[in-house]
Amino acid sequence: NVPEDQADKLLLASWGLPKVVLEKYHSLGVVQMFEWQAECLMLGQVLEGKNLVYSAPTSAGKTLVAELLILKRVLETRKKALLILPFVSVAKEKKCYLQ
Repeated sequence: NVPEDQADKLLLASWGLPKVVLEKYHSLGVVQMFEWQAECLMLGQVLEGKNLVYSAPTSAGKTLVAELLILKRVLETRKKALLILPFVSVAKEKKCYLQ
């Protein structure tokens, strides 16, 4: 669980993302994360590029965790990232969304 003193970590705005990225998420109705998503981002040195393995049911929000990790790393390090998705339809959707 997310400690009470870090409850603000549930809000996307607390992760240092650019305004344009936050506006895009907000337009899709995503303003905050579930506790388990924030926990994933706060584990060990995940934000510094260490590995993370997590499992959740379909449509639970796994992609949001991956997107936030990728966006933060790309913006902070100015390096490229590779996002592998399971279906062409999902890849096309994310391509439009992330542009």
